[in-house]
Amino acid sequence: MEQTSQTVTIRPAIPVVRIFDLQKARDYYIDYLGFSLDWEYQHEEDLPIYMQISRSGCILHLSEHHGDATPGSTCFVPIDNAMALHAELGEKRYRNIKPALDAMPWGLQITVTDPFGNRLRFCEQRSRGS
Repeated sequence: MEQTSQTVTIRPAIPVVRIFDLQKARDYYIDYLGFSLDWEYQHEEDLPIYMQISRSGCILHLSEHHGDATPGSTCFVPIDNAMALHAELGEKRYRNIKPALDAMPWGLQITVTDPFGNRLRFCEQRSRGS
């Protein structure tokens, strides 16, 4: 069997995050965290929404579809300048959220929890030599 040489490029994964209320998801991800809505899809009115949001190089899919993701999951999101994100979120008012900036062995980390129990861990990772 002849084998051809083809290059496979693996790109960053896009996490699917389970949501239960479209307006709460928009308030949290777009208004509070500063993501932009790229697109949304709904097969028919009154059926679940599936959407893509993004900020800088981070892309997330938000889904109301049962079985697309497990509520209460965690996404680890590498970032630059955790202190600036912490200050940005501190200036905004979002009910019951006041995220801390934690110094972890692997870097500076901000953990936020959405209205559906999902966590995003934004982390400015330390270089390997640190």
